[in-house]
Amino acid sequence: MSKHDITLNVNGKKYELTVESNELLLNVLRERLYLTGSKYGCGIAECGACTILKDDESYFACMVPAVAADGWNITTVEGLADGDKLNPVQQAFIDNSAIQCGFCVPGMVVTSTALLRENPDPDEDFVKDYLRGNFCRCTGYVAMVKSVLDAAGKMKEAK
Repeated sequence: MSKHDITLNVNGKKYELTVESNELLLNVLRERLYLTGSKYGCGIAECGACTILKDDESYFACMVPAVAADGWNITTVEGLADGDKLNPVQQAFIDNSAIQCGFCVPGMVVTSTALLRENPDPDEDFVKDYLRGNFCRCTGYVAMVKSVLDAAGKMKEAK
């Protein structure tokens, strides 16, 4: 297997790494950078548990070879908070009891953050459609959709 030197900018910090050509970004984040918020769920971009942001766009980290992410600016769920202050989506998920087992929550929160950056004033149908690639086996998604709408409202008020 060939090795490649890459640079990743993750949560505002620069990492220079040597990776195997077949090494996945998700595994680099979890096993080498110890950022375990992104989860390995399905491994085929079906569940959304591994969602990260490249700039403001969501990506399934289980499908990205680490070499392809060379030079990317990545935000994981760990990088959404500002110190001890959670971002509005993280706080809304807590406030609206949208967390059960917690496995899907990091991916849901990251995807919801991307959603609100794309559309700061979504309606319920938009939220449901946007979250369609993130699966939760515990809930009926009602509290999650409510959380996104709540975060949108609070972000609008803060402006």
